[in-house]
Amino acid sequence: MLSRLVFVSGRALKGSGPIGAGLVHASRSLHTSSQSQAPVPALPEKGGKVRHGIIPEELFQLLYPKTGVTGPYMLGTGLLLYMLSKEIYVVNHETFAAASIITVIIYSIKKFGPSVAAFADKLNEDKVAKAQEVKDLAMTSLAQAIEDEKKEQWRVEGRSMLFDAKRNNVAMLLETNYRERLHMVTNEVKRRLDYQIALQNLHRQMEQDHMVNWVEKSVISSITPQQEKESIAKCITDLKALAKTTQAKAAV
Repeated sequence: MLSRLVFVSGRALKGSGPIGAGLVHASRSLHTSSQSQAPVPALPEKGGKVRHGIIPEELFQLLYPKTGVTGPYMLGTGLLLYMLSKEIYVVNHETFAAASIITVIIYSIKKFGPSVAAFADKLNEDKVAKAQEVKDLAMTSLAQAIEDEKKEQWRVEGRSMLFDAKRNNVAMLLETNYRERLHMVTNEVKRRLDYQIALQNLHRQMEQDHMVNWVEKSVISSITPQQEKESIAKCITDLKALAKTTQAKAAV
């Protein structure tokens, strides 16, 4: 009924000039505006205290400073007697049916309420345990992922050092290869120089041998037979004199 009343009054205001149009626009903006993004407070796990199953404890606490301890009960009794005396509420067969139904409901709640509540609590605890298990598993996997990410970041930080070491190794290999080639060239040049020196020494030795042989042949060819006989005789005489000198020294 209230929605129909608002709808009819809105149509009436729409045709009643700028004021009505502004009110209709305000009502539309009120109904079509986006919901607030503010965080919603968590719902309490247990409801507030009540008396007699349906009467909130706050009502009694509100009336205690003004009416005393019996004030809420007198207020309820007075309202009930007022409704009955003014025939606002008429007692009939439906009243007894409602009282019977309420009595059965209260008895069922008192009788089976604890077991049903325990069963519901058990189901809720099982759901919470499963949700907590899923949460713990997700937290564990996320923590492991964070550790892996930190390790990868540490490896990335050490990659520059690894690249520097690889550059140094490559530079050392290039230097070693260069020095090996330089040593090989040095040995090759030395071997060729040694070959040239040996060749020159061989030429010199051959020239000396040839010169000695030529001189000997020249000297031998220049000696006459008479000179040869005289030379042999002179050698024999020298040998005899040398023998006598040796014997004299031995006798002394």
